[in-house]
Amino acid sequence: MEITVRTAAEQDLPALLALYREVNPDDPALSPEAARAGWARIAAQQGRTVLVAEADGAVVGTADSIVMPNLTRGGRGILFVENVVVAGAGRRRGVGRRLLDAVVGLAEEAGCYKVQLLAADDAYVHTFYESCGFEPRAQGFRRYLAREG
Repeated sequence: MEITVRTAAEQDLPALLALYREVNPDDPALSPEAARAGWARIAAQQGRTVLVAEADGAVVGTADSIVMPNLTRGGRGILFVENVVVAGAGRRRGVGRRLLDAVVGLAEEAGCYKVQLLAADDAYVHTFYESCGFEPRAQGFRRYLAREG
């Protein structure tokens, strides 16, 4: 399987939504208008890059990243990663590793001093991230907010 990683475009929106549905099947579906509006906001954010991995002409994975400017570490930024998803059929075939290699490349190009991500409390996922060079160096905290309406 040949894997290509590239920056996502608006035409990838249906494939992205399908990948996100695999991870969060209970999320309410976005209307096409809401999805396009959300994509427009994402695409307009400086330092934001959504990557997709393609295999055999189909989108099989994604990773979303954003560079946060910083006033420590000599002014070098931090690249945050979210929504790393590989379709069930593409798992254990190098898709996730290729996505994370591309994310690290984005961080290097931006002059960042670190790449940071949070991982689900899942031993397989932790082992995967560690195999990609990430270290469990901090404890993460989250505070979920109530949904509107």
